[in-house]
Amino acid sequence: MKKANIINLIKYYAEKNDSGFRNEAYQIANEFDKMGDYQLSEYIMALLSNANTFIPQVNENKLTFLKKIEIHGDPLPLPEEIKSDIIGIINAVGHNIGVNKFLFQGAPGTGKTETVKHIARILERNLFIVDFSYIIDSKLGQTGKNITKLFDEINNFANPERIIILFDEIDALALDRTDSNDLREMGRATTSVLKGLDSLNEKILLIATTNLFNHFDKALIRRFDSIIDFNRYSREDLLDISEIILNFYLSKFKNIGRNVRLFRKIISLMDKIPYPGDLKNLIKTSLAFSNPNDEFDYLRRLYTSILPKTEKTLKNLQNQGFTVREIEILTGISKSQVSRELKE
Repeated sequence: MKKANIINLIKYYAEKNDSGFRNEAYQIANEFDKMGDYQLSEYIMALLSNANTFIPQVNENKLTFLKKIEIHGDPLPLPEEIKSDIIGIINAVGHNIGVNKFLFQGAPGTGKTETVKHIARILERNLFIVDFSYIIDSKLGQTGKNITKLFDEINNFANPERIIILFDEIDALALDRTDSNDLREMGRATTSVLKGLDSLNEKILLIATTNLFNHFDKALIRRFDSIIDFNRYSREDLLDISEIILNFYLSKFKNIGRNVRLFRKIISLMDKIPYPGDLKNLIKTSLAFSNPNDEFDYLRRLYTSILPKTEKTLKNLQNQGFTVREIEILTGISKSQVSRELKE
């Protein structure tokens, strides 16, 4: 055993780098084996096989800084470009070469957090979210100490290959250290995050999200293996996604009429179609508030939600491109009366 081995062991122990510590110990065991000291070599190997890690394991029910998230089967409609990147992440995890840290950046409602849940479902992993309410502390220097403890919890999972850690809106900890009102305290916190990422167990998949990528600390950006941009929705993408969301919720309601063509026309009236998160809320609320005895009431509510200040006159509806039958659905006025009044 060389001096370098001893130094590395101490270094990995101090950094709580379990995989580095174990790899170094295996190398030492192999060296003793080559030197003919088989008994000592076997003893080291036995110690390593009997202990999953040199750090005490964590009971999931006693976590301080992490909360387990239940994963549901809601649809996750994404543009092809983003979907391709997500497939790439799944592939990277399967290759098991240490590519395990990803940053999802994009505006609110673009599906960043829901995508993480979807990845957890595909990989059949437990998903834990960082609870920032326990991390951020007004006491000087305490936030940095809490971040160190957080990564201790993360690295102490008994089955790291079954875990995904989500730093949702990590900008709470990691904005640019040169652009902060409390420069030193933010610097301490970000430095602690950097150290934590550097010592992360490679078997754990870590995903962070941010709405403030342009203000993100540059050193922290470099710690991630890949950055996925969620601001890549075309207008047609959002129209298609709105239809997928509608079909999902329609399946949960009874006595609801299905008119996808009219639905898409209503959505198209918006100058800027919102991202999936807001679309989901808009469609779900229109359905939830609808009259159960009126199969198309949700479409009228949707129209009013989108254009609250527009008077729903027959002429306005015609100018917006709606057919006589569609105007009948939106107003409750019979087709014959609609046709007659529009001709006058």
